[in-house]
Amino acid sequence: MFLCFPLLDDKAPVTDTNIPSHLEQMLDILTQEEGERESGETGPCMEYLLHHKILETLYTLGKADCPPGMKQQVLTFYTKLLAHIRQPLLPHINVHRPVQKLVRLCGEVLAAPTENEEIQFLCIVCAKLKQDPYLVNFFLENKSKRPETKSSERAEQVKENVLAPDTGQSLAEEQADCPEEPQAAAAASTSSPTNNNNNSSNYNLVTSLLNLTKSPDGRIVVKACEGLMLLVSLPEPAAAKCLTENTELCELLTDRLVSFYKALPQSMDPLDIETVESVNWGLDVYNLKEDAAVFTGKRALISFLSWLDYCDQLIKEAHKSAAAVMARAVRERFFVSVMEPQLMQTSEVGILTSTALLNRIIRQVTSEALLQEMVYFLLGEEREPETPATVAQNPLRHRLIEHCDHLSDEISIMTLRLFEQLIQKPNQHILHSLVLRSLEERNYLENKPQEEREPLENGQPHDAVDLEEDPLFGDDLSPNSRLSGSDWLSSSPPQSPDHSKCDGKTEVHKIVNSFLCLVPDEAKSSYHVEGTGYDTYLRDAHRQFRDYCGVCQRWDWRGNPKPFEKCNLDIPFFEGHFLKVLFDRMGRILDQPYDVNLQVTAVLSKLSLLPHPHLHEYLLDPYISLAPGCRSLFSVIVRVVGDLMLRIHRIPDFTPKLLLVRKRLLGLEPEGINIDHMTLLEGVIVLEEFCKELAAIAFVKYHAAASSSP
Repeated sequence: MFLCFPLLDDKAPVTDTNIPSHLEQMLDILTQEEGERESGETGPCMEYLLHHKILETLYTLGKADCPPGMKQQVLTFYTKLLAHIRQPLLPHINVHRPVQKLVRLCGEVLAAPTENEEIQFLCIVCAKLKQDPYLVNFFLENKSKRPETKSSERAEQVKENVLAPDTGQSLAEEQADCPEEPQAAAAASTSSPTNNNNNSSNYNLVTSLLNLTKSPDGRIVVKACEGLMLLVSLPEPAAAKCLTENTELCELLTDRLVSFYKALPQSMDPLDIETVESVNWGLDVYNLKEDAAVFTGKRALISFLSWLDYCDQLIKEAHKSAAAVMARAVRERFFVSVMEPQLMQTSEVGILTSTALLNRIIRQVTSEALLQEMVYFLLGEEREPETPATVAQNPLRHRLIEHCDHLSDEISIMTLRLFEQLIQKPNQHILHSLVLRSLEERNYLENKPQEEREPLENGQPHDAVDLEEDPLFGDDLSPNSRLSGSDWLSSSPPQSPDHSKCDGKTEVHKIVNSFLCLVPDEAKSSYHVEGTGYDTYLRDAHRQFRDYCGVCQRWDWRGNPKPFEKCNLDIPFFEGHFLKVLFDRMGRILDQPYDVNLQVTAVLSKLSLLPHPHLHEYLLDPYISLAPGCRSLFSVIVRVVGDLMLRIHRIPDFTPKLLLVRKRLLGLEPEGINIDHMTLLEGVIVLEEFCKELAAIAFVKYHAAASSSP
């Protein structure tokens, strides 16, 4: 049936013999036989191959590479056999044992002449395991294995008899033939717990692939990475445990990530880091001359981002337990050991570059486990409300937030961009750590019964922002027709008699107008320029709010604020370090550079879009009664407007200058002579636009809540 291999001079290359053609004939016979028989039926030729251990014989010849080049021929035959034969072969002991042994030979020598055949063979084995994940247990070998005892052999053979068709070989014969079979992890799982704890397993398939990832041939590296991607995704818990405990996979991922990061230039333009094209791992095609011509370090940056993408995708695909271990390793060996010192340094150039790189990393990470570890690295794992005394509890978190108000505007802008990117990631702990834990008890509200509150002046406490008396607001903004935070997001009843409701459209109209009317008419310039009205923000607000709702849907965010009677209002309110810095920055909007103002308002608008009732109430309800010493976003803006009113009258031709600055910013007017008070004028324009944006967000959130109410 099978042609015998002739006796040859073991020094003659295998290509000078008829062995390659004989192997091809064997494969053709087996393939033809399977095609002629019913599915799953084993033919006599396959029975012969299994019974007479042809694969074992081939392995022995391949290992000895006798005649020279035989290893290459054996690898090719194994690969084609597993790829072309449809019936499951790996459950057979006389298949998976020689396959397992051949796996050990792969990756032993870097840049070996058989490297291409090795990776093809390993990848077909991985593909077969992906089809039948339980088979991976045959590839987990006991490290401390001695020659098998009769009982362990019997357990192995019983398992094989259940999984495999009859090979025509008796159990006794197979036991006699198999004195050195490595114990499969599946069989080992039937032993006592003590034995399981003392016996660890080799995962040679992973080890061989890891060796091949070090190949100088990029194509081999990509194929090896693909094989690892298949193996980490297998649902077998034993394989996932062995993967992280008994292989060097975590070390490979983190060491290479560290080496790529350290290869980056010490100083890079943040714009280059932000705008370099996205590169998916495995598609890292490049031209060194072209890359160097664009900017120094582009090649190194793309290599780093490409490997980061691979780590991220690997963790995303991995078994949950393996993903957690790999993500933890990236946190400890890369983020903590390498990135943290870079972020904590005092050199402004170094801070700027490392913050820009961190921003790019945050943007790129999508796997849940890696994102969680990265967030814990940046913000800490604390859940309790912040106090002024605990602000510096986590040094890195404290430093990053402080950088939002850095003396260097570039560092401030880049760090604000980082937080803007961060709060858009689908991770609840980010928002809880930065803002929500400070608002949990709603102790920003005044904690007094209605009868004990200080006398109201025109419906407001004497120290509150008086909207009726302020000439900026019309008569229709009476607090008797205001809309509370809970009314905004639900159909719950008013909290107190002074929260009486009118028609919902009137309510939202008043809320919207409270923001639109904040900036006085003489400080407005948008109505002089076509297409810059408040309605231009509505479409963006609607889309962004819908996206946020999709992200937050699985989080336990109630539609109503926490009931007032259940809140601990005796705790002194602290807005939290992050909101404090943002409010401080917002309070200086008239004295800050234009780009800084744009970034501060961008972060605040993102927070305002979040569908959390407390955050909504605190940022978007102009009429809440604040506790003494507390401030809200609305109260901060009102103070800015008050300062603006005093300064407007000191600037001659204020309105024409303001309009000219707006047109220059829009590109409608060419740059000309310098204008006095440019920073102030640009700040006024940003303030007006921000108020319009907040009005649009309030309008969209109200209507979304109204449409979802019964």
